[in-house]
Amino acid sequence: MFPKAPDQHKPNQPLVPNGLGIFYVLLSTVYLFLLYYFEHFFRIFDVSNNVSPSLMLAVCILFGGFLGLLDDWIDLKWRYKAFLPLIASIPLISLAWRLELRTAVTLPLIGVIDFTTYGYYFIIIPLLVTVVTNVVNQLGGLNGLETVCPAIILAGLAATSGPYAILLCGPLAVWLVLAFFNVRGKIFVGNTGSFAIGITLASFAIISNLKVCLAVSVLPYVFNSSLILLTYFLFKAKASVSFDGKKLTSSHRRSLVTLVTYQRALTERQVVLVISLLIAASTALGLWIQSMAM
Repeated sequence: MFPKAPDQHKPNQPLVPNGLGIFYVLLSTVYLFLLYYFEHFFRIFDVSNNVSPSLMLAVCILFGGFLGLLDDWIDLKWRYKAFLPLIASIPLISLAWRLELRTAVTLPLIGVIDFTTYGYYFIIIPLLVTVVTNVVNQLGGLNGLETVCPAIILAGLAATSGPYAILLCGPLAVWLVLAFFNVRGKIFVGNTGSFAIGITLASFAIISNLKVCLAVSVLPYVFNSSLILLTYFLFKAKASVSFDGKKLTSSHRRSLVTLVTYQRALTERQVVLVISLLIAASTALGLWIQSMAM
């Protein structure tokens, strides 16, 4: 039913169903559309200009999922793939404009930074969506890495978002189910899943005004992408790990995965655990900074 891809870090490289992230897109949007229907009765959010946060998030997830599915189908080159999230930011910009979301960011020790209206909507939002989606998409290749790490950040955002947390109840539940099977090596979420979850993180942070928290939470992702891009542009070299049938090791430091495994043999789950702990630490730091900024 689903196309299969080899699990390169398992003995004999068994074929695993790929692209199961489509279930996240479909089930999350169904949940959010149902929430959109009921929020009019229960007045969950303070809706302005007849624009719903749940509808906004659903549209963004659909756009992200579609772009990821497009990449899964035709295997786009990274130079084109990097700019695809700009398209996905268009509905978020238009809906955020109508919602009149806050354009200021409060930072500890610095204070309030108020961006101009056009600067916020046409620079900050597209930049945040593009960067977050791409860095999340670049940290993968191991079972659990593409699913567990975003789940940690998603849970952190939900924990500090007040009434907006209800937006993530459905998406987070679906993602955790996918993560369970992904960690066990039964499925891959594919670019459909990684694009959709990246868009979810960025758009939810904008909707709930948790941009600072998200920016700090994704620092390990940004570090990973910086290593990958710098080594590629400077040395035309790509990151890779060696697999001896049981453990992973690397002879270079060109990504977060190769940095963790540099001259150190670790199992796939140990590598995922180390990186997940880094993400958990950055998320905790982001939550603390966000609480200080409130």
